[in-house]
Amino acid sequence: MKKQNLSYKDAGVDTEKAAAMVGDIGELRDRTETKHKLMQAFGLFAASFDLSPWKEPVILVACDGVGTKIQLLMKHDMPEIAGEDLVGMNVNDVLTSNALPVLFLDYVGIHNIDEAPVTRILDGLTRSLAACDCVLAGGETAEMPGLVHEDIVELSGFVVGVAEKPELLNPADIEPGDVVLGIPSNGVHANGFSLVRKLMENDPDLIPDDLIPDLLAPTRVYYPEVVALQKTGIRPRGMAHITGGGIRENFARILNGKGAELTLPEWKNPAARRLVEAIQLEDAIHTFNMGIGWMIVVAPNQVDAAKAALPEACELGTITPEGPIRVEVPWA
Repeated sequence: MKKQNLSYKDAGVDTEKAAAMVGDIGELRDRTETKHKLMQAFGLFAASFDLSPWKEPVILVACDGVGTKIQLLMKHDMPEIAGEDLVGMNVNDVLTSNALPVLFLDYVGIHNIDEAPVTRILDGLTRSLAACDCVLAGGETAEMPGLVHEDIVELSGFVVGVAEKPELLNPADIEPGDVVLGIPSNGVHANGFSLVRKLMENDPDLIPDDLIPDLLAPTRVYYPEVVALQKTGIRPRGMAHITGGGIRENFARILNGKGAELTLPEWKNPAARRLVEAIQLEDAIHTFNMGIGWMIVVAPNQVDAAKAALPEACELGTITPEGPIRVEVPWA
């Protein structure tokens, strides 16, 4: 066998630069250790977290990415929003159970460490994590020349949430006549971008440059709303994060065969409105959140208190004994 004068760096992977970058992002990661902290020092092979402050802790986990939105974010030099999206797509999922996020792990796959805006992505990610009291416990940045394209960043996240067992929501408690409240989305969030990109490819004038910030607005994290309900002692019957598949598919996950009669308020995001107008209404309802990123089911006698705790909440409708979920969009 012939000995080759090649190193890992010659093959396109610079472990020394990767190690240096990990050190550089230490201050970004430190901002996430506020309310919660790791039990041992950051940087070990596995992160540890002490659950002893909870009496009956239940662990909830979720994993998600930002989909093909990452391509438009990179094209328009907005990588920080990718980090915010990654937090929102994961943290919101554990919040639906009435759990609060405590630990987060990220995975970044890149072609070359010099060319990818990893630090900017992590800046957005850690700012968003700090805002919801969640610790960046670790992660992985994989430099993979020949596998990941130069213009692509692979991005995924993993979150751990904790709740006291008696405080977990049970969707079986949802009853006909319960009231459905909605909290607005920032925009399209991080879903439906394969369709968005196709629409923009077919019609380059569909989303003018001045509306790009509205189109690519970060996924809203509904941590403040869940905390506000917990502080006031309001126990929802159920909560839903509206992502890919829209209201019908996501809301149905907590209804156990029941239905709903819903009327959606006007979606005021101008870029999103142009997307809705460009396709059939049913396709838009099936793909986008239609302006509602978070849905809460409460008993009728809790509506006033819930709306007082959540100033942005609007009444969408009520639960029916059985499906379907009917969605009226009077503004479209």
